[in-house]
Amino acid sequence: MIVTTPAEFRAAYSAERFPMSAPATARAAFLVAPHGFALAAESATDNRYMAMEKATDSARALVEHAALAAALRQSVPIVVFPGDPTMPDGVFPNNVFASAPGRLVVGAMRHDVRRREAERADIRSFFRDLLHCEIVDLSAQPLVAELTGALVIDRARGIGFCGLSERCDMAGARAMHAAFGLKLMFCFELAQGEYHTNVVFAQLASRAAIIAPDGFADADVVEAIAEVYAPRMAYLSVAQKAAFAGNAIALSPDAVWMSTRAVASLRPEQRVALGDWGFALHSVELGEIEKAGGSLRCCVAEIF
Repeated sequence: MIVTTPAEFRAAYSAERFPMSAPATARAAFLVAPHGFALAAESATDNRYMAMEKATDSARALVEHAALAAALRQSVPIVVFPGDPTMPDGVFPNNVFASAPGRLVVGAMRHDVRRREAERADIRSFFRDLLHCEIVDLSAQPLVAELTGALVIDRARGIGFCGLSERCDMAGARAMHAAFGLKLMFCFELAQGEYHTNVVFAQLASRAAIIAPDGFADADVVEAIAEVYAPRMAYLSVAQKAAFAGNAIALSPDAVWMSTRAVASLRPEQRVALGDWGFALHSVELGEIEKAGGSLRCCVAEIF
């Protein structure tokens, strides 16, 4: 079922109809190393978080990324694929590749520079030949669907929260609903200038959420989402959103990962709340990689 208004979502959702009946967190994840790290000018046309005025340091990006991979292994097994200098956004693979049990979903990217990533034979063969996954390929379809950038999935409940923007249209939302086998999808407009839902909203192991209200076109959408996760809701300011505090991920039921910049932006009461909700807060320095307009969650492609 796909709904497009808060009223429809409230009518469709209840805890009884959508119990937490599947694993809430991934069994592994993969990353793509930032070899030849650079900023993609094409992507900057609709990603205001990119620091196009700043110089980039590819060596520093590689060091940050290696530290990220090492740190995340505290939560799940991590596989790292090599990067490609011709694919400068490749360090953010979760927009192009995502999984559901037994399936790899390949996204339909808006920009040409990212469509090349979807053709990577090594990632496809890893899932097809090693993990024996079916490949659901959206990349050649006449739609835009930037996977878990646009779509935040509550895995335990089978619910998708899909933000519509230049990076995801309704045809893309419908295709992702089928590809991930979701039970319910709530589609809504992001605020003007926002490009991905996972910058303004993170659900944590299906039992809590971090949300930036100004990232949504309709404030009632935020309230409807909050009704699923209340009282375990952390609301972000504009400054915290800009620091990528919304670009967080729970790779295990007991830990939340953010960049050091994101963690530094949190208020003391927010840190305490995460602890009270059963999450240890972990951070990794990603200052160089964040120049490309994404942060820690964008670097992580989950394997379910």
